Amino acid sequence: MSDSVKSIVHLEEAVQALPPEEQERFRRIFQINTTVGELTPPPSMYEWIERYFGSVDAVRKQRIVKVTNLITLEGALFNELRASRPMEAKASGDLEQTILSNVGDPFCRPLEGTPEDVFGRIKGKYCVTASNVAKYDGFHGLVIFDEHHPLHFTEEGVRDYIDTALAWARKAHCVDKEARYFFLMWNCLWKSGASILHGHAQMTLSRGIHYAKIEHLRRAALLYSIAHGVNYFDDLYAVHKALGLAVLSNGVRVLAYLTPIKEKEVILISERLDDALKHTIYQVLQCFVGALGVTSFNLALCMRPIDSVPEDWRGFPVLVRVVDRGDPNNRTADIAAMELYASSVISSDPFHVAQALAKSLGNS
Repeated sequence: MSDSVKSIVHLEEAVQALPPEEQERFRRIFQINTTVGELTPPPSMYEWIERYFGSVDAVRKQRIVKVTNLITLEGALFNELRASRPMEAKASGDLEQTILSNVGDPFCRPLEGTPEDVFGRIKGKYCVTASNVAKYDGFHGLVIFDEHHPLHFTEEGVRDYIDTALAWARKAHCVDKEARYFFLMWNCLWKSGASILHGHAQMTLSRGIHYAKIEHLRRAALLYSIAHGVNYFDDLYAVHKALGLAVLSNGVRVLAYLTPIKEKEVILISERLDDALKHTIYQVLQCFVGALGVTSFNLALCMRPIDSVPEDWRGFPVLVRVVDRGDPNNRTADIAAMELYASSVISSDPFHVAQALAKSLGNS
């Protein structure tokens, strides 16, 4: 990628600058549509526009880039101007004080404040499991961190949370051999959907078929492999790498995704859930909280079933997806009708996210 191309609004030019074989691979997976939105503001709005957007000219013509993943049918609409739009539903509040004021919640005393699963609890070095009171699957558990503050995680802690969740899944599978589809999620603070502030992750072990979006991805990747004779995830990484949107860290492929579900989405691709991946997960979270200033996030981890199944999971890696959910003190929801029923509207720039990842993770 040319050094002069550092913004998603110039994605089309960046692709055109790639070698022909790289362009062909890109267009197998993604489609770009670039348009210009125009408006004519009245003079009475000039002062307000200049205050929030810098100049009136900045809003008269706005370049909008629509990116569609043709394989998964994920889509994103980028307009860098939207990051500057006013948020009039901003709430006042000290995040640190809010978190500390909740010390003493049920997760601070998990053995008394939470139920255990039918097979008991799994005790990690820095956490303990519990059974979720209001389940959305037959096996639905919690990894409750010893550390109350959800943003004060360490690398040893992150490794232990994942190991403990996997030990829980194996225990659940011993109870029900039909439950084999493992899913780990970490919702950090209320903007991400967490109902309790105390640091925790959740995990499920499902029966019958994997969750719909994961099964959709498996089928899409399989069809891609049949059609083109190559692994979809290998090509996905290669496309992002060619554009300067990917980093290889300790053998783990890390992408600033071109069709994010929401702000700053990063995808990690690994052949196995090993120490290298756990280390890279920690590094990415550190990059989010440190370099990118994220305070609320969702992390999801999915992998092949934990034993044999009829479906074809060949070539499906361990996937981790991390996304910024915005400022917890902002009452405006980050997901609306567009994200639910059309395509995601994105304010952050994947190229800027990639730069932060490269600095934090390096190119090892």
